[in-house]
Amino acid sequence: MDSLITAAARALATGDALNALNFIALRDDAPALALRGIAMAQLGDLARARTLLRRAARAFGPREAIARARCVVAEAEIALVSRDLGWPAKPLDAAQTALERNGDRANAAHAGYLAIRRLLLIGRLDKAEHLIERFDPEPLPAASRAAYELVLFGVAVRRLRIKAARAALIRAERIAREASIASLVAEVESAARVLDMPAARLIAHGEARPLRLDDIEELLESNALVVDACRHLVYHAGEVISLETRPVLFKLARALAEAWPSDVPRATLLARAFRAKHADESHRARLRVEIGRLRKTLRAVAGIDATSEGFALVPRHARDVVVLAPPTDEAHATVLALLADGEAWSSSALALALDASQRTMQRALDELTLGGKVQAVGHGRARRWMTPPVPGFPTTLLLPASLPGP
Repeated sequence: MDSLITAAARALATGDALNALNFIALRDDAPALALRGIAMAQLGDLARARTLLRRAARAFGPREAIARARCVVAEAEIALVSRDLGWPAKPLDAAQTALERNGDRANAAHAGYLAIRRLLLIGRLDKAEHLIERFDPEPLPAASRAAYELVLFGVAVRRLRIKAARAALIRAERIAREASIASLVAEVESAARVLDMPAARLIAHGEARPLRLDDIEELLESNALVVDACRHLVYHAGEVISLETRPVLFKLARALAEAWPSDVPRATLLARAFRAKHADESHRARLRVEIGRLRKTLRAVAGIDATSEGFALVPRHARDVVVLAPPTDEAHATVLALLADGEAWSSSALALALDASQRTMQRALDELTLGGKVQAVGHGRARRWMTPPVPGFPTTLLLPASLPGP
């Protein structure tokens, strides 16, 4: 490797893309193309960066397996930054294997970190934690170690393990400041603000108040029966009952929880669950059926008693019943939660992360665009949606993930 390539690589390692380009901007050999691609990625021109990296991969000879694998890893990182989450994982796995086989532990570790980060973005926390258990971050350079700690922070936050999240954030801040990379320090500081923002509303006894993530963790560890309207769950003492695929049952459960310890009139339940303004006998019959289904679903944590006016929730062991509601009743709040990271997402990436069809996601994006809440950039397959983070719009509980089980 010649001196100009070495100097450019050192500049890129410290985040100085412009200085790196001063050394290699006019060169078209394979190593220079690869470094130019990385520099353009650091400068935000991701399309140009991907083109340069692909040219570099083709330019490296058949005996330069390590160099080609490094290009694949760099392209995978660009795919993550551009939220191309449908990018196939197999090339990255193959590149990681090739790098490990040839002794490039640092880039092999970086490939493993990217795989974990992708799983975090699409909410596959079980798989992400499985990879984390086997992952050794020691070979990573300082910048990547700090980014890895932010991934651990993201997993812990989505699992509502706030003490572990704070510990990961402290490690990330220390590494970022030692590396003296301003953009990384700013990213750590931005992540820290998540812990101090209201993340949900607690609705109990007819009153609502904001909760931070620490408060939510404490609430879930208490003896309260929690109806979680962020993730459509009912939670008590480690028992998690998902109603995500049963919206009618969840609406009934939330209505009963908000009124506890009082009962809820049948007319109110009909309006909440079925939007029935003028209920007839068929509506009342359906209500009895759905209440029976809900009673069976919740039997481990609560019963449902019929009263003269309607129905009442009766917790079996909990001292209190509360509703954990999103900080806003905004339609398509989960879409806004993902877009609030400030990155540009494709509709296919949003659909993958939220486990929804692309057509459903497109309809949601169209409504948000008409309302001026998101903006589209690009055309055709390159079209992306983005929005600046909305002040006071915490997103953590709306991101794809599951609450901790028993």
